[in-house]
Amino acid sequence: MTRINDKFAELNAAGKKAFVSYVMAGDPDFDTSLEIVKALPGAGVDIIELGLPFTDPMADGVIIQLAGQRALAAGMTLNRTLELATEFRKGDNTTPIVLMGYYNPIYSHGVDRFLVDAKAAGIDGLIVVDLPPEEDSELCIPAQAAGMNFIRLATPTTDNKRLPKVMQNTSGFVYYVSITGITGAAEAEAVNVAPEVARIKAQTDLPVIVGFGINTPEKSEAIAGIADGCVVGSAIVKEIGAGKSASEVAAFVKSLADGAHRA
Repeated sequence: MTRINDKFAELNAAGKKAFVSYVMAGDPDFDTSLEIVKALPGAGVDIIELGLPFTDPMADGVIIQLAGQRALAAGMTLNRTLELATEFRKGDNTTPIVLMGYYNPIYSHGVDRFLVDAKAAGIDGLIVVDLPPEEDSELCIPAQAAGMNFIRLATPTTDNKRLPKVMQNTSGFVYYVSITGITGAAEAEAVNVAPEVARIKAQTDLPVIVGFGINTPEKSEAIAGIADGCVVGSAIVKEIGAGKSASEVAAFVKSLADGAHRA
């Protein structure tokens, strides 16, 4: 059992949907980023997705790409990202943290060493967007053996033949990408997403969380209403990129979380 499993059990018992927020670690700098991350649980965030800055983020749109560039320019690394999680854990030992990024920095760090360091930093799950199920032996299976969830993405192009393969070693929750394309590219529509969520739920008992294209409290409520929760990333990162303070970012996040929790 991880903090992620515990959180969903708690939400289910309360009849609530999950609100997941994504922020890029170290954007715009370490101290500001840590202040923002610390403010997220109080703003209603159930699970924190912490972006790992990378030089070639192929799944990300311009908003998150720029966030990664700001973080890298400020000296953010994998070690510093884990340090940020460690600092957060000093004041919060219950909110789940999912590290989201690409395999290259993890591979460069060394998988065995990374898993030890990530676990010590209080990371509960991983989303590694460029590792398909065919590569589960690289990181997915070792991560789960180390006590971390490995969360897989399903998309509108994941057909019924492919879906069981995607689900086979997934744990924690399934992240359904509501649109084709990169982050921040289009808006999610509940009427289109609902049948896809049902299709995934027919293949797994895991919670299905929907992300990409959610940018208002109304959208957050609508999408959470047809899934087990929703993820907001680009809209939050845009506020950070505009130079908003941690308290201003938290107020915006709270409006989105409140929407999801009304569902």
